[in-house]
Amino acid sequence: MEETKTIFESLDWVVLGLYFAILVGVAVWVALQKNKNTEDYFLAGRNVGWFVIGASIFASNIGSEHVVGLAGTGFSSGTPLAHYELHAWIVLLLGWLFLPFYIRSGAFTMPEFLEKRFDSRSRWFLSVFSLFAYVLTKVSVTIYAGGIVVSELLNIDFWVGAIGIVIFTGAYTILGGLRAVVYTETLQTVVLIMGSVIITYLGFQEVGGWTQLTETVTQVSPEHFNMWRPWDDPDFPWAGLLFGGTIVGIWYWCTDQYIVQRTLAANNITIGRRGAIFGAYLKLLPILIFLVPGIIAFALTIQNPEVFNVMDVNGVQKADRAFPMLVTTLLPVGLKGLVAGGLMAALMSSLASVFNSCSTIFTIDIYKKISPNKSEKFLVNVGKVATVVIVGLGILWIPIMEKIGGGVMYQYLQNVQAYIAPPVTTVFLLGIIWKRVNAQASIVTLFAGLFLLILRLGSEIYYQPEIASGSEVEGFLFLFATINFSYMAIWMFAFSVALCITVTLMTAEPDYERIKGLSFGTIPAHLKNNKQKDYSNIDIVLSFVLVLIVIGICIFFSPIVF
Repeated sequence: MEETKTIFESLDWVVLGLYFAILVGVAVWVALQKNKNTEDYFLAGRNVGWFVIGASIFASNIGSEHVVGLAGTGFSSGTPLAHYELHAWIVLLLGWLFLPFYIRSGAFTMPEFLEKRFDSRSRWFLSVFSLFAYVLTKVSVTIYAGGIVVSELLNIDFWVGAIGIVIFTGAYTILGGLRAVVYTETLQTVVLIMGSVIITYLGFQEVGGWTQLTETVTQVSPEHFNMWRPWDDPDFPWAGLLFGGTIVGIWYWCTDQYIVQRTLAANNITIGRRGAIFGAYLKLLPILIFLVPGIIAFALTIQNPEVFNVMDVNGVQKADRAFPMLVTTLLPVGLKGLVAGGLMAALMSSLASVFNSCSTIFTIDIYKKISPNKSEKFLVNVGKVATVVIVGLGILWIPIMEKIGGGVMYQYLQNVQAYIAPPVTTVFLLGIIWKRVNAQASIVTLFAGLFLLILRLGSEIYYQPEIASGSEVEGFLFLFATINFSYMAIWMFAFSVALCITVTLMTAEPDYERIKGLSFGTIPAHLKNNKQKDYSNIDIVLSFVLVLIVIGICIFFSPIVF
C-alpha cells in the first residue's frame, strides 16, 4: 500500500510538471514572435481578441487573494464580502463608459490618460501613487498568498515557496511582456476554473450537499449565508459594502492599469468592450469556486475537526489556510497535482499582471518622461529592472500587512483599497462625465486623498494593539482609525467629490479644444453623427442579463432566503 502511495505522489509531480512545461512552452512561443517596440511589449501590439482579453481580465483579478483570501473570508465570516465579487456589473461600466474615452485618447497607461485629460502633474502623481498602491496591495498580497499555498501543497518553507513563484513568473513575464502574460493567462484561466470546480464538487460530496452545508453552518453561525448585515455591523455593514464597495470597484475595474491594460490591448472599442463583457461573466464564478469552498471548509471543521482543521504549526486557527486544507485533505493523489496547478495558475497570473503593469507605468510614465530620447529596446529593459525593485518592496511590506484587517488577507486587501480608491475614482469619473473639471481640481483632489490615506493607514497601524483587544482610546486619531473601512471609503469619496467640484468652480475652465474627445461634452461632431455603431444588440442583451444575474444572487444571499 505504501508503494502505491509513492507512485501516486510521483504522479502528482508529473501532472504539475506537465502543466509548467506547457506554460513555459506558450511563453517561449510568444517570446519568439518578437517584441519590436514598447507597444508590442506593453500592449501586445494592440491586437488581442475579445476571448483572450476577457480571460486575461478574469485571471488577473482572480489571483492569490481569491484562492487564499476569499476562501478564508468565507470560512471566517461567510458571504458579506460577496458584494465585492458581484462587481461584475462594474466591469460593464469599463466597457460601456470608460473604455471608449481611453481608446480614443491613444494612451498606453492610465497616468498618460490623466495627462491628456488634465496635465503632467496628475500623470506624475498617479504614476508614483499607482506603484505605491501596488506595493501595498497586489505585490505584497500575491507573494504572501503564494508562500501560503506553495508551502501548504508542497510541504516546503513559506519563503522558499514565495520566492520560487516570484522567480518563475518573473522569468516568463520579462521574457515576453504583455503578450506572454495574456496568452498564458488564457491557459491558466481554464486550469484554475477546472481545478476549483473539482474541489467545490468534492467538498459538497464530503459535507453532504447544499442542504446539509447550510444546516451545519447556520447552527453555529446563523448569519453566515446572509450578505446583508445590519447597517451598523462593526465588520460588514451592508450600506458600507454596497456603496463603499462600488467606489472601490470603479477604481479597480475602470481606472487601474492592472485591469484596464488588458482592454487597451484590443485594436478597437468593439473588441475591448466584448472582452470586458466576457470578463464580467467570468467574474461571477468566484462566489461558487472560492467563497463557497471556504464555507464548506468551515462546515467540515465543525463536522470532523480531527481531520479537517486550519491550525498552523503553533496551533493557531488561520482562516487563510482553508482552501489549501481542502486540497490536501479531500483530493486523491494525481488529482491533487492538477488542482495544485490551478492554484499555481492563480498565483502566477495575478503576479504576472502586476509585473507587467508595474514595468509599464514606471517605464512609460516615469522613466520615459525623464529620458525621452532613449531607444525602444532600452525602455523595455528599464521596465524589466523596475519590476525587480517593486517586488523587493512588496516583500518588505508583508510583515506590516499582517497587522491590518484582523490577519485575514482578503479583509486586509479590502481595507487598504478602500483608502486608495476614493480620490482616483473621483478624478476619473468626474473627469469623464463633466468637461468643466480642470487640472487644478484634479491635482488638489489627488493630494488630499493621499493625505487621508496616510493618516488612516498610519493611525490604524499605530492603534492596532488597542483595536485587536477591543480597548477604547480617547482622541480623534483613534476614532479615525476605527471607522469601518467601507464607510471610510464613502466619507473619503464624498470629501473628494466636494473638494473637486469646489476647486473646479473656483478656477478657470479647461481648454476644451485640448481635451477634445476625452470627456462628455467634448466628443467631436463626426463621432456623434457616425451612424456606424461600435456595439451590437447581443452586446446589450448580454449586459442586461448579467445585471439580472447579479440582482438574483443579491436576493439569494439575503434574509429573504436565509
